[in-house]
Amino acid sequence: MSDRTDRAGWTPPLRRRRRSRWAAQTPTWREARPALIADALKRASARPSGNWFVVGASRDVRAGGPPYGRTVGGVEVVVWRSDAGELRAGPGTCPHLGAPLRDSRVVCGELVCHWHGLALDGGPFAGWDPYPVHDDGVLVWVRLDPVGGEEPSERPFVPVRPVAGSAVDAVFTAVGRCEPQDVVANRLDPWHGSWFHPYSFVDLTVARPPRGEEDDVFVVDVSFRVTDRLVVPVRAEFTAPEPRTVVMHITEGEGATSVVETHATPLTGEADERPRTAVIEAVVAASDRRGFALARAAAPALRPLMRRTAARLWRDDLAYAERRWRLRSTGRFPG
Repeated sequence: MSDRTDRAGWTPPLRRRRRSRWAAQTPTWREARPALIADALKRASARPSGNWFVVGASRDVRAGGPPYGRTVGGVEVVVWRSDAGELRAGPGTCPHLGAPLRDSRVVCGELVCHWHGLALDGGPFAGWDPYPVHDDGVLVWVRLDPVGGEEPSERPFVPVRPVAGSAVDAVFTAVGRCEPQDVVANRLDPWHGSWFHPYSFVDLTVARPPRGEEDDVFVVDVSFRVTDRLVVPVRAEFTAPEPRTVVMHITEGEGATSVVETHATPLTGEADERPRTAVIEAVVAASDRRGFALARAAAPALRPLMRRTAARLWRDDLAYAERRWRLRSTGRFPG
């Protein structure tokens, strides 16, 4: 018998289940009441964001690396790091003749425009004013007060995560023809999981839907499918801490304390008739198993696999969000 099975209290992470047909599931449409989802979305939309928007992964903005650009709410934004690793952000348009600063270069910590060589050190210059920026260790946030239109906050509302250094994180980004609320609504409908994503989820039950503002949590029991018959059962809680974010915390089972954060960043302005939204999803995986140290060591190899898994799910979920937007924009949304 191996040392592993000798350890007191050790349990295998996988469970074997019987094969079952997709159509044999218990229908969830009665529980997934449109009014319940709409109320949860309304409560999320009313929470403050402090005008902070996720723009990308922290590791995509490297000291000594190129600038990183994204359009948020119709506003071009550029982010880069000084040689010491300090984040800097501001308008993505050069104040001289309008060059796209995302295509420029970082030289000795300064952003040097590739049209005429104008150098920006991150401070105000000739009408170019920096934006507040925050690195939470996984994601980079930028505060855009004119876009958010709320009372600004000093820091974004970053969800609780596993202790730094104890987890493996990966960030996936996709863009859809929809608005942030359509992405958030997708995540506030956990009932679609095993129907819409049978390749990833089985045995999904919403153990407790939200009870209002004081208990605005979806408690979900679900098994992550590894193979046709091997699964990892967990209990998870879905919450929306701010208008453009939904967080899944694993509270029981394998990987407890792990989180999946879905951030919806508008790329177009409110008046745009063809809105586009970036889904920026951070998976922060943790485990108290001894072998997880090997996973942390292999993180560079694991991240592409984690992003591939997220990409498969979001191929379907963006179709859901885009369909929802089309129905809403034509007045045909059933909810």
